[in-house]
Amino acid sequence: MTKIHATALVDPSAKLGANVEIGPFSVIGPQVEIGDGVIVHSHAAIAGRTTIGQGSKVFPFASLGHAPQDIKYHDEPSTITIGPNTLIREHVTISPGTERGKMATTVGANCFLMIGAHIAHDCQIGNDVTLVNGATLAGHVSIGDGAIIGGLSAIHQYVRIGAYAFVGGMSGIPADLIPFGMAIGNRANLSGLNIVGLKRKGFPREQIHELRQAYRMLFATEGTLMERLDDVDALFSKNPLVKQVIDFMRSDSDRSFCVPNNVATPTR
Repeated sequence: MTKIHATALVDPSAKLGANVEIGPFSVIGPQVEIGDGVIVHSHAAIAGRTTIGQGSKVFPFASLGHAPQDIKYHDEPSTITIGPNTLIREHVTISPGTERGKMATTVGANCFLMIGAHIAHDCQIGNDVTLVNGATLAGHVSIGDGAIIGGLSAIHQYVRIGAYAFVGGMSGIPADLIPFGMAIGNRANLSGLNIVGLKRKGFPREQIHELRQAYRMLFATEGTLMERLDDVDALFSKNPLVKQVIDFMRSDSDRSFCVPNNVATPTR
């Protein structure tokens, strides 16, 4: 049974699933779609073409779907899609896409967006991603499954964060971070692999060991980046973790890579 508090303002055109709860003083716009079992606590504001997956929870003072912080935005019919069972804590802001981007901002399933996190226009967030308090994503950022973005960190526009990567708190990330990588600092350098995260996610020990070998080869000082990529591919082509890193580094991007302190920024 859906419950809407008497002080909430829910537009008649909004689509609410079964067993939805809308708390006091929340405002739900006309084009919003809310899935089954979603709980919207008090004082939340949800606007635009925003879809929230079943079982998600939206905490007080979250702002979802309002115009992005982009002066070129002109009310184009862009969207936000949030996957099921995602927790959106207090003061989180998520902006819709833009005509210059993908016309869509997406957040996957089972994500945890902590207090004050910001997801700008056209961001693409995978499943099981955690944004710690105050983490800020500029426009067009993509984040792979299982990544953790530390508190008060900032990700530059168009940057890609690979799957299961870890960004330390208060870090500034101006460049792509490889899958399973760990970056800490301002401006952040690659400081190793997210070994703790890999173990917690249950990746096989042998795969992790080979990934560590591949990492040392990739960011050695000898040869060019492409030569090192070819060498790693030849040695570890059957390891799915290494393969994911290689595919990430070979794919098109407008950014360079986060690298260790002792390695020059590689060109593609």
